[in-house]
Amino acid sequence: MASDRITSADEPRSFLATPSYLRLWFAGGIGNAMRWLELLVAGIFTWEVTQSTVLVALITVARSLPMLFIGTIAGVVGEVLNRKRLLVIQLLVMAASSAVLCALAFSAQIRVWHIALAGIVAGIVWAMELAVRRRMIGEVVTPDQVGPAVAFDSLTNSFARVLGPLAGGAAYQTLGLGGAYVMSATLYFAAGVTIGGLEFRQEPRRLRFGRIAIDIAEAVAAARANPAIFAVVLVSIIMNMFAFSYSALIAPIGLDVYRVSPTLVGALAAAEPLGAIAVGIPLSTGWLHLNGRRALLRGSLLFLVALATMALSPWYSIAFVLLLVGGLGTAAFSNMQTTLILTEAPPATRSRVMGIVTMCIGNGAGRCDNDRRPVGASRIPDGDPDHGWPGALWIEPGLEETDKDVTSKPQLRDG
Repeated sequence: MASDRITSADEPRSFLATPSYLRLWFAGGIGNAMRWLELLVAGIFTWEVTQSTVLVALITVARSLPMLFIGTIAGVVGEVLNRKRLLVIQLLVMAASSAVLCALAFSAQIRVWHIALAGIVAGIVWAMELAVRRRMIGEVVTPDQVGPAVAFDSLTNSFARVLGPLAGGAAYQTLGLGGAYVMSATLYFAAGVTIGGLEFRQEPRRLRFGRIAIDIAEAVAAARANPAIFAVVLVSIIMNMFAFSYSALIAPIGLDVYRVSPTLVGALAAAEPLGAIAVGIPLSTGWLHLNGRRALLRGSLLFLVALATMALSPWYSIAFVLLLVGGLGTAAFSNMQTTLILTEAPPATRSRVMGIVTMCIGNGAGRCDNDRRPVGASRIPDGDPDHGWPGALWIEPGLEETDKDVTSKPQLRDG
């Protein structure tokens, strides 16, 4: 079974000769880079305007909640409607959203609620990613090329997570918020035009709203029946509730704790994906083979341990290195998360199962503490000097379930 061992073909890079794959790859790389660019600049802008860590986190939550609420519906839609058309619409909507924010920024009319509203739009688009673009990757390459094709796409996404924050920090520092959104709008539009020329055949079906609940139930049954898919679902919930929401704190931690420039904040945000690149390169070239479920579990555990240790670090340099090491684990997690679905899920339910995984990704934003604030990204002290920032990060990923005062704040130094 594919879950026992994911292998690559004898010619691991032959998928790069497939024009349809290259277009999907380009659009995915651009979309992910701009997603992380916008996330960083939105966090920096919100922090500078409000000095509120909770509002910074809620900006991130605005991008995640749609995945929780419409992820499964997105899977049904991606199963029956034309996926190429859906992807073009997604990219053009994001280009339009960024253009509006650009205009507001240059006219000095932009407000935090504008950023939050655009985040919700981005979250709706993001909810379609797995069920549409990632599903299409498995359809435009041969079955024996799915593993390395996904690995190369994940590697590109890791590069995007490096370049996006770095470009965002540099653009914000030199061109301002409006300049960052000019870059975003332009590249989203270019990606949309690229997908417009994609050769993709699909037999679309009629979307029957009365069957949506039944379609979702069938996908849930398929996920429960397959141990590999069930593992993907369970680990995705854990990782997004207790780990990946750390990204909501990158801007305030970099600016207020380590007191570094926006460019170095971008570098801190890029540390974890840099680690993922170190594993992604041998995976995509076929030099490294991963055992599916085992790699998924071990990679997730490595990142959780690295993140918990990073929460105790008072130095920028150590925090950077720990996130770099954690990225080795996220590479295994992200590759197996998609590859196991594409190789194990029945074709008739594949997009719907992807939709379930999307809901699991959004689950990290959906928990609420006793104050009705989302836990995964915003259960953190709001500028309270009596709470240490390392303790805040410890609470943020859900590694500490009770609010405990951290009475001594270590002297934080720029590494």
